[in-house]
Amino acid sequence: MKMTDFNNRSVYIVGGSSGIGLATAKLLAGLGSNIIIFARGRERLERALEEIRSRSIRDTQRFSVKQLDITRHDEVTRVMEEAVEEFGPPDLLVNSAGRAYPNYFENISYEQFDESMKMHVYGIRDTIAALLPYMKQQGGYIVNVSSVVGFVGIFGYTDYAASKFALIGFSEALKSELKRYGIGVSVLCPPDTDTPGMEVENRTKPPETRAVSESGGMMEPGDVAGALLKGIGKGKFIITPGEAKKIFLLKRHLPWLVDLVMDREIRKVQKSRA
Repeated sequence: MKMTDFNNRSVYIVGGSSGIGLATAKLLAGLGSNIIIFARGRERLERALEEIRSRSIRDTQRFSVKQLDITRHDEVTRVMEEAVEEFGPPDLLVNSAGRAYPNYFENISYEQFDESMKMHVYGIRDTIAALLPYMKQQGGYIVNVSSVVGFVGIFGYTDYAASKFALIGFSEALKSELKRYGIGVSVLCPPDTDTPGMEVENRTKPPETRAVSESGGMMEPGDVAGALLKGIGKGKFIITPGEAKKIFLLKRHLPWLVDLVMDREIRKVQKSRA
């Protein structure tokens, strides 16, 4: 399954008010797509809407926003049904809502762990479940945003890694099921990306996590969005922008080397603090 033509396509982006989701929306607006974005905050949605609209290439393109908390099952079902009624079903669905609060495992509460699973797994499951009956009738494409931490368990990310690993397994099984309906499925696994969420993430990041993360580099949201569109244009299942590609290949073929490098950085930090 591939998607190469985005002109006049209907695109739903969950988590589209900032970061990778917003960058993807702006890029697609410049390719002629009709876009509806979903997020919790009304003010941020309205600001994002203006940015997206400014990238449009013709007056007939349609843009809209809807407030949504994807951790609430009933709300997801209701809002998605309203969106289909008002905007039509999606040709492309991008699930990019997410957040991370890295910390030592003993400092990660049950509530935080639970919210991570609800946001990164259950929320995406609920979104797809609500839209699938419509997408089955016409085909389409689904992109679920995971992370490098979806295939490498990194120090400090126990709740985040659990949810992002789960998302890859869910997406792989879903991909197999949806082929018969002409629906493609990809997973985007970016490295650290310079988004508003990264600023929040850095507030709780343990020093060991910082040391390991620095080796993966930092990408701009626009570059990640470009890799996303290029990836689905090729029908790739795992899309790995930037340094994520090298990390993915090393983890797959030389997992011991990945562990060796991470353990070395962690020991350096712990030794300096002893």
